[in-house]
Amino acid sequence: MERPSWAPQGIDLTVPSVSRIYDYYLGGSHNFEADREAARKAIGIMPGLPKIMQANRAFMRRAVRYAAGSGINQFLDIGSGIPTFGNVHEVAEEAVPGARVVYVDNDPVAVAHSRAVLEDRETAAIAAADLRKPKEILGSPEARRLLDFGKPVALLLVAVLHFMTEDDEPAKAVAELRDALAPGSLLILTHASTEGGPITAKQGDEVQDVYRSATSPLVMRSRAEVEVFFDGFEPVEPGLVSMADWRPDGEGEQEDPWGYTGFAGVGRKA
Repeated sequence: MERPSWAPQGIDLTVPSVSRIYDYYLGGSHNFEADREAARKAIGIMPGLPKIMQANRAFMRRAVRYAAGSGINQFLDIGSGIPTFGNVHEVAEEAVPGARVVYVDNDPVAVAHSRAVLEDRETAAIAAADLRKPKEILGSPEARRLLDFGKPVALLLVAVLHFMTEDDEPAKAVAELRDALAPGSLLILTHASTEGGPITAKQGDEVQDVYRSATSPLVMRSRAEVEVFFDGFEPVEPGLVSMADWRPDGEGEQEDPWGYTGFAGVGRKA
């Protein structure tokens, strides 16, 4: 298999990556045949997957604008993936000139492409780190340079926690990050679920089977299980809801039933 010039050496092009599968859903070009094959299988089971990802991105943009409107000008986006249109730094900068953004990802393609995109930016950077190791994120050179943890930070865990199994202790990782945040900080989160939306439990099981061959498994969680991640945060209205229902602004995802898949929410640290 021919390795594209943008693909870092040492990565296995035959193993699907969750960030590159996501890139494919969003119409990006930084993915390999193994990623496209896995994505096509998943879409065959759940035809609305690209719509779900678009609703996820639209929620993220609304939540970033909400954070900026609340006076927050620094953002920590973990599991940021491969940059596409409407990234956190673009939305934040438009709302708050000079906003500082640290992206975090463990996918070499996502990190390499993000570095290329952010090369000339002094207020945004990407750290190669993993949500399973919060201390490495908090102590990364990028976080130390750009973020002041003595002031409120918007922590984004958008479409990332469902790639952690219970053995990875996701709630412990979120709690470690929360404890490092100043009062007034926000947690911005989305999570896959078969509860409350158009996905059946059977479809959820079949899509999870597709992801078992990828770099990270997909773990659907119930509303109650997702709420645990907000321990220590006060819910921002309207609370934990479907992505399309969180402060819609007419971007269009409310018109599509797939936008009601999974859960989205914002919480404020007291």
